[in-house]
Amino acid sequence: MDEQIRRWAADARRDGLQLVGEGGLLARMTKLVVESALEGEMDDHLGYAKHDPAGRDGGNSRNGKRAKTIETEAGPVEITVPRDREASFEPQIVKKRQRRLNGVENIVISLSAKGLTTGEISAHLREIYGAEVPKSTISTIT
Repeated sequence: MDEQIRRWAADARRDGLQLVGEGGLLARMTKLVVESALEGEMDDHLGYAKHDPAGRDGGNSRNGKRAKTIETEAGPVEITVPRDREASFEPQIVKKRQRRLNGVENIVISLSAKGLTTGEISAHLREIYGAEVPKSTISTIT
């Protein structure tokens, strides 16, 4: 993920990409964080990770994804939300029918304001949301 962020930052500098707004750097990072968190929530819901042999020939399983556009402080962001066969998955970071994402950026900024380091914030997001967010992304957000 660090390499992806570096490429985006290099592209942004080269192409004059905006930090905020549709297609901006923060929108891309928000997409990455939210989709990682949703995959983590699905792992928890099903009880196994994606591509884990434990999920083969079992009960409920992944059943593709659906596209959804959410409004964020960084502008509109199109995300993909995982689905399960029994339609029992209830995502929490972006709930069903929710169109406005309030707080991913606010969470990072709030934790930073409370004195947590970028490493501590990264570990918190990984522990709570299952999202792998590099320290460089957190630094960019703050």
